[in-house]
Formats: sequence, C-alpha cells, structure tokens
Amino acid sequence: MTSSLSAWQIVVLAAYAAGMAGGQLLFKAAALRMPAQGTFPERLLALAYNGYFLAALAVYLGLSLVWVWLLRFTPLARAYLFVALSFALVPLAAALAFDEPLSARFVLGAILTVCGLILVVT
Repeated sequence: MTSSLSAWQIVVLAAYAAGMAGGQLLFKAAALRMPAQGTFPERLLALAYNGYFLAALAVYLGLSLVWVWLLRFTPLARAYLFVALSFALVPLAAALAFDEPLSARFVLGAILTVCGLILVVT
C-alpha cells in the first residue's frame, strides 16, 4: 500500500463521496414524505414502507461494502479525506433538489474544502 493515490483510486473515492451525497438526498426525500401526525410506532412503520428510505439504506449498505474494499489497498488517512468532499456536495445538491438556501459563506467554504482536498491528494 503506497501513500500516494492513483488516478483510479481518486475516481473511486470521488464516486464514493458522490454516493454518500446521493444517500443523503434520499434520506431527505424520505423525511419529506413522513407523516406529520401519528404515534412514534406509526411513524416508524411508515418509514419501513418509505421507498426513499429503503433506497437510502441500500445505498449506504453498498457504500459500506465499497469502503471496506477500498481500504484494502488505500490508506485510511488518505481515503477519509474524500469524505469531506461529501460535506461540500450534499448542501449543493440539496439546494438544487430541494431549493434549500445556500449562503456565500458556504460556497466559499465548499471551495476551500475542495482546494484543501486537491492540495492533500496531489
């Protein structure tokens, strides 16, 4: 296992971060479809039948398997940096998909996050 990442590893790790963002969008879609009223058990039962929630669980299960596979040949210290990419992707995707607000400070922070990732990876 080398400390530098190959182009292939970078692509797979970026796809992993994008998958994490997609899973979060699915969780948000599930939350928006939850009943506003009902007992706690009724709400849990509704969640069990929520297709978006089940899809999000499936995405995260798949991503967990990919993560373990990636860690077989990628140093954790290098791979985990790509999780930060999802911190930038999720709010941007939420703004597009759910019309959630974005501030200029957030956009600047996201740009700095991506620049930091590029700095560390190269």
